[in-house]
Amino acid sequence: MSEVVLETNLGDVNLLKRGKVRDVYEIEEKLLIVATDRISAFDVILPNGITNKGEVLTQISLFWFDKTKDIIQNHIISADINEYPPQLKQYTQLLQKRSMLVKKTEPILIECIVRGYISGSGWTEYKQTGKICGIELPQNLKESQKLPEPIFTPSTKAESGHDQNITFEQMSNMIGNDIASQIKDISLKIYDKASQYALEKGIIIADTKMEFGFYNGKLMLIDELLTPDSSRFWLVETYKEGQPQDSFDKQIVRDYLLTLDWNKTYPGPVLPDNIVEKTAKRYKEILEMITR
Repeated sequence: MSEVVLETNLGDVNLLKRGKVRDVYEIEEKLLIVATDRISAFDVILPNGITNKGEVLTQISLFWFDKTKDIIQNHIISADINEYPPQLKQYTQLLQKRSMLVKKTEPILIECIVRGYISGSGWTEYKQTGKICGIELPQNLKESQKLPEPIFTPSTKAESGHDQNITFEQMSNMIGNDIASQIKDISLKIYDKASQYALEKGIIIADTKMEFGFYNGKLMLIDELLTPDSSRFWLVETYKEGQPQDSFDKQIVRDYLLTLDWNKTYPGPVLPDNIVEKTAKRYKEILEMITR
């Protein structure tokens, strides 16, 4: 197996921030986003990572950014190391397949979530209130059931801790109704296009989250797009409403951690090799299914 990349250090290139997964550098008024193999669960970054996870996330994002560019412009400048600034050439082996050179945008600090099926925090909220983010839903929906139509359910983007679901009205108050309406419309269009494509590959996109930013006053799609870290992917052939689904994401890791006597705070437990290998295989499978 390839070497796991838990952290990058690009010499004198300015490190802007380390996220849960991505290391972001600033270079020549652009950003270099490097997806590491770090994995987090319950908001804790675990001590060991998942082999090639960063490469999978980057390649899936690039695929979807290209497929949706007719709907909205995105922040990608290049993912070809030969087109990067010269000072990055010495890091070719590290950066290949797991990095993107992008425009430096002014991010909108809202997670833009589209749900086509009811699951996760949406299912929890629905059971308590009959709504998700203020949207009234039909009574007696079952877990994992397909919604009558996809819904836009924004949340705050927390730097630490959990994001909080908000209503569309709250989002409009934060960023203005015109921009909020534009983002909602674009998000639903992207979900519609991607979910139709995925169904042809035997995959259900239950939900996904997107991020947007401004570049020279122009709205564009940023960060990652329709990856296993930002979406729930289910197999059509094993889908059954009324129960949790087997997801192409870090579910294997979460399920393992729930068997431990761990209080979900730092430091997280080291994952055994078999859990790492199973999870890496799941990430690789979804990349191959989507891009084949």
